Amino acid sequence: MALVMLASLASVNGASAQSTEPTAQELVPDSPMAEMPDIGVDWPDMQAQEAELPSSPDEAAEAAQRATEIVGERRYRIVIEGLDLAGKSSVIERFNSVSTLKAGEGKPANVAQIDRRAREDADLLSDVLRAEGYYDANVETSVEAGDPRQLVVTLRADPGPIYRFSQVQVTGLEETGAKSEELRNVFAVNPKDAVDADTVVQAETDLANRIKQKGFPFAKVSDPEVLVDHDARTATLTMHVEPGGERKFGAIVLTGNKLPFDAKHVGRISRFKTGEVFDQSKLDDLRRALVATGLVSQVRITPVPASDPVLADVAVVLEPAKMRTIAAEAGYSTGEGIRAEVSWTHRNLIRPEGAVTFRGVAGTREQYLGAILRQSNFRARDQVLNANIYASKVNRTAYEARTLGLGLGFERQTNIIWQKKWTWSLGTELLASRERDSTKIANAPRKTFFIAAFPGTLNYDGSDDLLDPSKGFRIGLRLSPEVSRQSGTFTYARAQFDGSYYLPAGNRVVLAGRVRVGSILGAGTQSIAPSRRFYSGGGGSVRGYGYQLIGPRDAANTPIGGRSLTEFAVEARIRLGSFGIVPFLDGGNVYTSPMPKFSKFRLGTGIGARYYSSFGPIRIDVGTPLNRQTGDSRITVAVSLGQAF
Repeated sequence: MALVMLASLASVNGASAQSTEPTAQELVPDSPMAEMPDIGVDWPDMQAQEAELPSSPDEAAEAAQRATEIVGERRYRIVIEGLDLAGKSSVIERFNSVSTLKAGEGKPANVAQIDRRAREDADLLSDVLRAEGYYDANVETSVEAGDPRQLVVTLRADPGPIYRFSQVQVTGLEETGAKSEELRNVFAVNPKDAVDADTVVQAETDLANRIKQKGFPFAKVSDPEVLVDHDARTATLTMHVEPGGERKFGAIVLTGNKLPFDAKHVGRISRFKTGEVFDQSKLDDLRRALVATGLVSQVRITPVPASDPVLADVAVVLEPAKMRTIAAEAGYSTGEGIRAEVSWTHRNLIRPEGAVTFRGVAGTREQYLGAILRQSNFRARDQVLNANIYASKVNRTAYEARTLGLGLGFERQTNIIWQKKWTWSLGTELLASRERDSTKIANAPRKTFFIAAFPGTLNYDGSDDLLDPSKGFRIGLRLSPEVSRQSGTFTYARAQFDGSYYLPAGNRVVLAGRVRVGSILGAGTQSIAPSRRFYSGGGGSVRGYGYQLIGPRDAANTPIGGRSLTEFAVEARIRLGSFGIVPFLDGGNVYTSPMPKFSKFRLGTGIGARYYSSFGPIRIDVGTPLNRQTGDSRITVAVSLGQAF
């Protein structure tokens, strides 16, 4: 109406502008209006009867249900057709990781939302296929009712033919001399290969890493350029490399505030020496080693040009971490009673890397006060100096002891970052201990022992994980010659062998077993201090039995320990997501003879629960003895971090 009126006014005004004479045509206010043009939509019938409102709550509910069925939210599932899923697993995995349809599958959504997601995912699937070399891919969508409560969203994909490289050219590598052919082979893209974006990116990354490992710290690798020929269904790839000149390691240049150690110590930790051919992987290793010290919070390591053009200096920037730690814990257990512990640690009190800990324990069955020094990377990488001095009083199941101790030793350590195959330790211990068996026989005498021990260990770890192994094996040997003075001087040797094996049985089950044998040669059981004898039973030994309760007992039914030991354990570790169950069978015994026997085993069985946290499994094992003796509990519980073995 407004447009028609404006047009009529414009016509009249236009006529007036061309003549000063009055027009003969006049507007009559009561004249009929012009007809509205037909726009294809029927005008509403104003005479029609208005829709009736629901006359009851039931009718209102039925109307709401009908409306929901028409435009309400529905759940849906996704179907992808047209792809050989066995041959396109990478396509499906990538699509599922970013698909909006997949993210909302099984959740209610209205039809408009589902349709929009389907169209977006159709474009997404086409892009994923193109990244795999299918440049003519076409994807169509449909949304259909599968059942009254669920829709089926179908993506029908036609990948089309795969495009392949007709030419691959990498320039600049000739400047690396004799290493050019090896480096070119690292870039694993060749003519006739599929035009796969992932393969190209991975090859570029591999080449950039390898050229820096081969002595070219300042090398630059350009982004690959891919030119696609849709008519021929081929592509050409070109890439340029600037090696930047071969270098050798120069000096370590250390900067930062309040440095925990000097450049000399960083050089001791590093696996390279000045004058060796530059290798970027050794800088990455040094970065992890510096973080593993616990003395730095941030590390930045970069090669920089040196004054000598054949060298590249190593610039190391460190940000120190907090050096002091206070820790405390308290608890109760049937084997240990009430126990509280507090400690204070300065991780760099004796530089470099000399961590000193003062530790105290107060409990119903143990009191302890001591100081410990642990100096990591002592004179060589991964070599540790240990020293400790302490005074303790313990009341164990099998013995009581009041001890003053002093120890010094060296070890080659393993940790979660570097799980080493071979580790070892050598040391010495000096002890003055007043002890007696925890017998209930009246007037049991206390004896004073002066002991010098020289323990050493050698271990091989062929497993795949430090805290949760699933395959491989471990073996360890401990030998400790000892000199003891108590009513005379005598010598003996304590030896122990441990072995464990791990066998995967499917994706969720690991079968694990261990054995332990020990022997003390050179002295009788009663001559050896009670704290130096062998004992068995407990969460780290034979589960189902209490701590130290397996083995010979005196007339008062108190364990007295022995000179030899045999133990075994088998278990099935069944993992269910972040949790697991572990049925187990353990066995073992302690003997008074110097050589271990394989008879009269005490057997314990039970089941454990596991929670697989980010830092390792947490275990709870509940066991029961199968052939218990007088005094043995029917149920025992063990809780710890890591698997039982």
